Amino acid sequence: MDSTVYSESMQKLIGELSRLPGIGSKSAARLAYYIVKCDDDYPLRLAEAITGAKANLRYCSVCHNITEQDPCVICSDAGRDHSTICVVEQAKDVIAIERTRQYRGVYHVLGGALSPMEGIGPEELRISELVSRLTGDVTEVILATSLGVEGETTAMYLARMLSPLGVKTTRIARGLPSGADLEYTDEATLANALDGRREIS
Repeated sequence: MDSTVYSESMQKLIGELSRLPGIGSKSAARLAYYIVKCDDDYPLRLAEAITGAKANLRYCSVCHNITEQDPCVICSDAGRDHSTICVVEQAKDVIAIERTRQYRGVYHVLGGALSPMEGIGPEELRISELVSRLTGDVTEVILATSLGVEGETTAMYLARMLSPLGVKTTRIARGLPSGADLEYTDEATLANALDGRREIS
């Protein structure tokens, strides 16, 4: 970013916006100009929404989904099937699967996928927390990590680790295109992937 073009306040705003994932300097500049030209109330409402979310949202102590109450509404729901745990990479993947209205079990959010290139090993993920949940009540673990290299690597690692524990371990079917993110997958495709899951030996 050419600091000679922007005022100090605009530089600061663009710099902060460009730290958001997927936002480059040009996109950050467009957002900054939009915020500045909006009515005076909008920046205040945006700031309040951000600070409110940061203050009120936390990780569920059971599944590690993002929630305002602990345990979250899914973990607290007695009508859910607590014998089935669907393992996902990120909290946004829970929303994607919930949109299918086909799954009635509970979740476990790993917080990412194994990626040696980025220094993300098993210790950086919530794998030990998953294992601690596998009591006698849990009969199936569904591995719903992404179908890219990192997601597949994570699923294979978990399958090998869970195999001696005697819990049925399944993988969502390849109704999803290779490399697809759950967040951007339509509900019907996700529902078919869940229905066609297979056991991992």
